[in-house]
Amino acid sequence: MVNKEVQDALRAFVAERDWAQFHTPENLAKSVAIEAGELLECFQWGAEAKPERVREELADVLTYCLHLADRIGVDPDKIVLEKLETTRKKYPVDKARGSSRNRNNLRDVYVGESLNAAGRLRQHLDTPAKQHLKNIRVIIDPRFNKSVCLDLESYLIKLLAGDGANRVLNRNNGITEAKYYQREVYRERFRNIFERLKGDGVFTRSIPEIENSDLFKLSPFKALTEDQAASVEDILKGLLIDIERSAESTVVIQGDPGTGKTVVAIYLIKLLVDIQNSTSLEDLAPDSRFSNFFTETNRGLLDHRRIGLVVPQQSLRESIKKVFRKTTGLHPSMVMTPFDVGEAEGIFDLLLVDETHRLNQRANQPSGPLNKKFATITGELFGDDDANKSKTQLDWIRKKSRHQIFISDAAQSVRPADLPSELLSNLIADARASGQYFQLRTQMRVQAGSDFVSYVRWMLDPHPLSLPRRRQDFGEYDFRAFDSITRMQDEIFQRDAEVGLSRMVAGYAWEWKTKKDKNAFDIEIDQTQLRWNSTPTDWIASKNALEEVGSIHTVQGYDLNYVGVIIGPDLGFDPERRRFFIDRNSYFDKKGKENNPTLGKSYSDDDLLRFITQIYAVLMTRGIRGTYVYACNVGLREYLQGFIPFSP
Repeated sequence: MVNKEVQDALRAFVAERDWAQFHTPENLAKSVAIEAGELLECFQWGAEAKPERVREELADVLTYCLHLADRIGVDPDKIVLEKLETTRKKYPVDKARGSSRNRNNLRDVYVGESLNAAGRLRQHLDTPAKQHLKNIRVIIDPRFNKSVCLDLESYLIKLLAGDGANRVLNRNNGITEAKYYQREVYRERFRNIFERLKGDGVFTRSIPEIENSDLFKLSPFKALTEDQAASVEDILKGLLIDIERSAESTVVIQGDPGTGKTVVAIYLIKLLVDIQNSTSLEDLAPDSRFSNFFTETNRGLLDHRRIGLVVPQQSLRESIKKVFRKTTGLHPSMVMTPFDVGEAEGIFDLLLVDETHRLNQRANQPSGPLNKKFATITGELFGDDDANKSKTQLDWIRKKSRHQIFISDAAQSVRPADLPSELLSNLIADARASGQYFQLRTQMRVQAGSDFVSYVRWMLDPHPLSLPRRRQDFGEYDFRAFDSITRMQDEIFQRDAEVGLSRMVAGYAWEWKTKKDKNAFDIEIDQTQLRWNSTPTDWIASKNALEEVGSIHTVQGYDLNYVGVIIGPDLGFDPERRRFFIDRNSYFDKKGKENNPTLGKSYSDDDLLRFITQIYAVLMTRGIRGTYVYACNVGLREYLQGFIPFSP
């Protein structure tokens, strides 16, 4: 396979430059990996790449591979044939032939809807991206009308994407929440179809297991509510117009917890990438919500555009990366930290920023290297660092991109290092003035409805009470206050056994002893001993999660079926003065209460009270089906029982 002339030419090239001294196996192996990364970069923003650049990068990879083979004294032809023989045994023809599983061991699947199955199937199989698909299942029911068929299509796409064993090939061109006569009756038939398909091996997990997973909750194939779909449509129209005019733009999307802000961000990126990578418009369903955006003109406008999603929180960022890893057209490298953006080469065409309120101003970072990076990035982007200490990560984003979409809820800021509220207010005001402000209102998480979020925030309002407050009834939503931590824990265990995804969470009111001693207990209330989350990422789905207590940094941005919130001794209520108060000595988040000497800022008890009450408001709006609350402070417990049904 490898021509002797090629090997001789490579050896001569190295000898002429006296480079053999640098060609250690370690250096050559590193070079192979580096060049492979540059080859992958050719396809970073789409399935197509410039052939000339691909050839150049592939040549670099092959060159270093041959140098390495020569250095360690192996015959390239021989080791390739030996490995091929091993692979033949691992994947025999009778088992591997025609398999559509990709390199991540995911099965490629496509779901379609049509009145002419045979014709539509031929159309799909003429598309290069689907020609490798081998197995076909046709679902026929004479009772299904067009609305039902579209809803079933959406239903199966969402479940297949959330199952974890599939890579869904469908475009994201208009999955919206359908409403039609007797929908729940048909949905029961859908579940029967699911069980038949699961029996055939199409699905690997049950519906509750799928619906409780991050892959499902963060899927780009989630059905949008009407206000989400309308926002996506208007944002996309404006973005394409601005790109065509070579004008820059800044969009702000605002919404309470549970309104699907992260869902919109992921959906929008998938839609943009699908338009960008569309090679054929023939298999596009003309009645889908966003089908009119799939045009040659728009594909040209988005061609080779550099798009990224910025997620400040570590846990949520890693969960989104898992989704991108299993989604056609998306790649985990598209999901970044603010530091990744600041250090990246060149300019991004579009950056979407989820949880914008968690971007940082100049403050003490979690580690020394990050403090140095903050100063370095700011200096490189804006000049003398001392003169630009007030620059924030928001400024980085704007400097490094032509278009930005900021997704925010200022009431979810939880640390002094987060962007100042006045900066967020100015951002929103500018977006309103330019007609680039969008608000999400429909509550997708909490079954109690949108009033529940405002009720929780109203109940935890740290300002003195000027008007009497009244209890609000949320119907069947399971909202309860407990005077025993043990009973609340028992209820969470019971709910988890019934529906899964039920967890205990708390404010940072106890020292994290288990970071140093795994056998210790962090939280001790009466006779109950508990430990903080043992993993900072994907804690909710971890094996020990039910026995542990999650912190704000592991649950912000996530859904739970039931949440049990422990309000620690860091927050209390004075019944005589009718005011909340904080205990600094019981608040153990050092980054959550330290002053900012760099910017000359100090944080008073009132400032800390605002952050702590916002933390508990975030924790209390995680539950889809129910929220349980236990307060350590007796005064606060009695206060809450005036607004939350008491569980004896």
